[in-house]
Amino acid sequence: MNLVLWIIYAVIALTATVFLGLREFHMLQLNGYKTPEHSRWMKKNARRYILPAVLFCAQFLLIPFQHKKGLAATLIIVLCFFNAIIALLNKPGKKFKKPLVYTARMKRMIITFGILIAIFYVIAILNGRSLATVGSFSRIPKDTPTLTTKHFVHIARAAWFAEALPYILAGSALYLTPILVPLSNLINKPVEKAVQNWYINDAKRILSECPTLHKVGITGSYGKTSMKFYLDELLNSQYNTLKTPESFNTPMGVTITIRRDLKPTHEYFICEMGARRVHEIKELCGIADPHDGIITSVGPQHLETFGSIDNVLNTKFELADHVKAKGGKIYLNGDNELIRKKAPEYPNAVLYGLQEGNHYRATDISVSDRGTEFTVTAPNGETQRFSMKLLGEHNVQNVLGAIAYAHGTGISLEKLTLPVKRIAAVPHRLQLLDKGGNMTFIDDAYNSNPNGCRAALNVLGLFDACRILVTPGMVELGAKQEELNFEFGQEAAKACDHIVLVGKNQTVPIYNGIKDAGYDMNNVFVADSLNEALAHVNAYQTDKKKIVLLENDLPDNY
Repeated sequence: MNLVLWIIYAVIALTATVFLGLREFHMLQLNGYKTPEHSRWMKKNARRYILPAVLFCAQFLLIPFQHKKGLAATLIIVLCFFNAIIALLNKPGKKFKKPLVYTARMKRMIITFGILIAIFYVIAILNGRSLATVGSFSRIPKDTPTLTTKHFVHIARAAWFAEALPYILAGSALYLTPILVPLSNLINKPVEKAVQNWYINDAKRILSECPTLHKVGITGSYGKTSMKFYLDELLNSQYNTLKTPESFNTPMGVTITIRRDLKPTHEYFICEMGARRVHEIKELCGIADPHDGIITSVGPQHLETFGSIDNVLNTKFELADHVKAKGGKIYLNGDNELIRKKAPEYPNAVLYGLQEGNHYRATDISVSDRGTEFTVTAPNGETQRFSMKLLGEHNVQNVLGAIAYAHGTGISLEKLTLPVKRIAAVPHRLQLLDKGGNMTFIDDAYNSNPNGCRAALNVLGLFDACRILVTPGMVELGAKQEELNFEFGQEAAKACDHIVLVGKNQTVPIYNGIKDAGYDMNNVFVADSLNEALAHVNAYQTDKKKIVLLENDLPDNY
């Protein structure tokens, strides 16, 4: 083996392995470190793995040519260099919406990945040292009495394979990176479980040392983050509250909040609870141990991992089961058909909504592009008129749920009018952003769903302006994804003057829905990226003010 040549090859392969590895770790992190979800993502994006698979196989096909003056080694290096260029094009320096975060868990996985890669290179180096022995056999004179021509053929083939093996091992580490990354995650699973359990138990200990703290859990297919922010605003008018920040709704997100932010002076802990699988709400209840709960909605969200709407419903009601066992109250969105059907199973349920039959009901709703007004009637017959800056009738539902819970703690409806007026839009959830000039954005970029899309289009329709939709569509809707995006396209055609779709493949069902509605397809543009979409919007010429709805913004793994 030519040592210098192999070192050059190894450096190229190792550099490419690092870049490809970080790219794969980034996708794994965006998929929540869940190996099954990452595997499904890999299957959906199989095209990106075709080249490494072809090059991996090509190495072995080149072995028989190794004896021809290093021809195979040269070709293998060329293949590796080609793949390295592709890796460099996707190096970590590329701008992402949410870049790779080097958490403690990520660092541990990278160390494990490094050990796996090192194994390939150590075997390659040890194999290279044994080449002299194999090579000496290949130079035995052919007139040696004990050896036949057949023996020499086998010895020559062994020499060729031994010469190529160090290159193949180093190259394989590169080409197998998409497998070695999730493998690192699986290897580390017992360690990560132990680390998580320690932190979770510590969070439980902290909660146990706050016996007067009242804990409320909030879950739902959509609306839970908004509900959390609204409820925090209302309760803060009278109590010292702590809420899980942003979208911290996983076991570790809740644990971090408790360990980092909870103080003995806090009176209420508002805990958002998210789930993508059955029993994940039950797991969160085991950590936060809520006294009361709020279920904002049940709908076709994360069907890809839940499998069915019944699984979604039962998982959300794991919060209701926990609260029922503790003797607390569960506040339910009574306008949601699935929730309303299950509500009779819970005598501790308090229903809120716009329809008749709810314990807390909002009526006389007045909506404009300046805000919303409505009247609330409590179970005891008390009524109060509210006004808020939030746009859209759908926001009344979540604010009403927050009013119902706050009123249940002893705050009068009258005292809640000022906090309700102060409520601001949650970032990226129908947040009105006035950019000046002739353009205003309605930022509804976070985690779009069918109900949210309809509500956003209704809000867009409030404005007397040039109404523009920018969207990549909805994801994680399982078998219903194409159908629901098709319907979204049909509804968008009724509400928008211009439509900009982001992603040619992802938005095909929306495009078909728009076309099916008889929309003027000259007013539809399909962009490759959000930046291209926004540039196209800027280029629109109109005498009216532009109102641009940014509906959903898919993460980098889509």
